[in-house]
Amino acid sequence: MGTHVIKMPDIGEGIAQVEVVEWFVAVGDEVAEDQPLADVMTDKATVQIPSPVGGTVLALGAEPGATLAVGSELIRLQVDGHAHPAEAIPAPPVAPAAPSETLTVQPEHHAPAPAAAPPNRPLASPAVRQRALDTGIDLAQVQGRGPSGRIEHADLDAWLGAQPRPAAPPSKAVERVPVIGLRRKIAERMQHAKRHAAHFSYIEEVDVTALETLRAELNQRYATQRGHLTLLPLLVRAMVLALRDHPQLNAHYRDSEQLLERYRAVHVGIATHSEHGLRVPVLRHAEGGDLWHNARALAELAEAARQGRAPREALSGSTITLTSLGALGGIASTPVLNLPEVAIVGVNRIVELPRVVAGQIVVRRVMNLSSSFDHRVVDGMDAARFIQAMRQCLEAPSTLLVG
Repeated sequence: MGTHVIKMPDIGEGIAQVEVVEWFVAVGDEVAEDQPLADVMTDKATVQIPSPVGGTVLALGAEPGATLAVGSELIRLQVDGHAHPAEAIPAPPVAPAAPSETLTVQPEHHAPAPAAAPPNRPLASPAVRQRALDTGIDLAQVQGRGPSGRIEHADLDAWLGAQPRPAAPPSKAVERVPVIGLRRKIAERMQHAKRHAAHFSYIEEVDVTALETLRAELNQRYATQRGHLTLLPLLVRAMVLALRDHPQLNAHYRDSEQLLERYRAVHVGIATHSEHGLRVPVLRHAEGGDLWHNARALAELAEAARQGRAPREALSGSTITLTSLGALGGIASTPVLNLPEVAIVGVNRIVELPRVVAGQIVVRRVMNLSSSFDHRVVDGMDAARFIQAMRQCLEAPSTLLVG
């Protein structure tokens, strides 16, 4: 028997250290060659580290949430045969990636070490094992549908749904939840945005009665041939038209250079909620697509982002952002800028309210646009005029179909 030390490989792009996001093995586990060991995160990507050999886990190099330097010990295995030198696993360079994308580093296999027998212990992360322990689940009875048959939280949910409900474990007064991985990156970006940009928000009411009537008519007439229209592509179209006269809002502010970069193309970031946190897939060249083209593209981007399979190029490069919580949107909000952008348009929920029209009190469908701007480079008057231009398009929706 011998000991094999796997060091944190150099994954390229000048990365000096990584954050350990999740372990897929625990001390005492048997691992097979090429079995995933852990997910680690850089500033640009989540990277999966597989094992170059089979063996038994003796020690883990760090807890989830801790940082590891390239070249430091990642994991120590007991293997058959003689011990191997404690060298970092060679790995090919990794291309830049968005924080939500998962890449895999494929190590070079060291020939002298024979592979261990397939593990006889169910594959599961420590978090899944702890949950199974807390709820009295025998992992040997659960079918894993993850990579290499790994048991995931969804598999525990499916097993629990097919069993009599177990007694709930005793409640804890305080639960300490580490903020790691994508959640930590989101926290860092939000903090950076609030610290560096001079936020100010502007809220305007929009009467969308005519817009919703037009949308219903278009869906009744064209949904079968062209697809269903939600409110989102109509909002994107109004944004595109308003930006024609207010190009300073479709821009990035490079504060280190004190330079404003204005863009002709409108690349709209769509703030999208996922199981793991906020993601912002990008609808590129929104100015070039009609309502139905943009509607299809938006639906595909949102679904890919929610499932965590959006390619890295779809999660960067936005020039302005649109954010909406749908039916949970409330009556007003103060969205945080997606730096280096200088504007973000927030959409609140639609409600029916009494309004005075031509001297008569009538029921209208109303929503608010709650938007934030970087006051360092955007004056309040310019921000108000931009939102008013969007309002005019939305309240006279036939303008969305021309021009």
